[in-house]
Amino acid sequence: MNVLVVGAGAMGRWVAGTLRDHADATVAFTDTDPSAADAAAGAVGGRAVETDTDERFDVVCLAVPMPVARVAIEEYAPLATEAVVDVTGSMREPVEAMRAVAPGIERMSLHPLFAPDNAPGNVAVVIDAGGPTVQRLREALSAAGNALFETTVEEHDTAMETVQAAAHTAVLAFALATEDVPESFHTPISAGLADLVETVTGGDSRVYADIQRAFDGADTVANAARRLADADPDEFARIYEEL
Repeated sequence: MNVLVVGAGAMGRWVAGTLRDHADATVAFTDTDPSAADAAAGAVGGRAVETDTDERFDVVCLAVPMPVARVAIEEYAPLATEAVVDVTGSMREPVEAMRAVAPGIERMSLHPLFAPDNAPGNVAVVIDAGGPTVQRLREALSAAGNALFETTVEEHDTAMETVQAAAHTAVLAFALATEDVPESFHTPISAGLADLVETVTGGDSRVYADIQRAFDGADTVANAARRLADADPDEFARIYEEL
C-alpha cells in the first residue's frame, strides 16, 4: 500500500507509523512546511514530496487542521486511486468534501480520540464508501491496539460539542476564574480540576482554538455557569437533584 499523508504533524506521523507497521505501507509526506515533511519522513521511515506533486497514491490521508480540511481534500484527494481518508477531527465538512471530490473511490473519516503520544485508544469511524482498502486500513488500526467504533457524521459532531468544546471550556473557565492556592488546601475535586487544567494547557493552543471554532458547546457551559451563579438555595437544590 502506497500512502500519501498530507500534514506532517503529530497525527500525521501517528497514522503513517501505524500503517507502516501494520499494513506494510510505504509512506510519503507533504506539508506546507517542507522541513516538517522532511523531519516526519526521517522519523517514520518514508519520504517527503513537494506540495504540488501530481504523483498518484493508493491512499491519501488528510491529517491537517480542521479549518483547512476542505481545501486540502480538494487539492489532494484526486491523487488517490483507491481510498481517501481524513483524521482532521471533525466529520461533516471532510465527508462532504471527500464525497464531492472523490465520488468513485473508497472514503472514510477517522477521529482518534486521543493525542498521538497516548495511543492506542478509541477511534471514531465513519465509512462513507467502503471496500477492501478501507477494510485493510481499519485492520491496521485495530492491530495497533486501537478500539474502532462506527458512528455517523451527525452523532460524532454532536458528541464533540460535549466531549471537546464544552469540556475544554469548563476546564479553562475554571483556570480563568480561580487563583493559585497552596496544595494543602486542595480537595479531591479541586485537585482533579487543577490536573485537568495542566493537561489542557499543556497542548497546542491552535488545536483547542480550532475545536472551539468547529463545535458549539462553549456558550452552553457559560449559560449553565450563570444559571448556577444566579440560583437561590431552592433553585440550586432543584438543579443539583436534576443532575
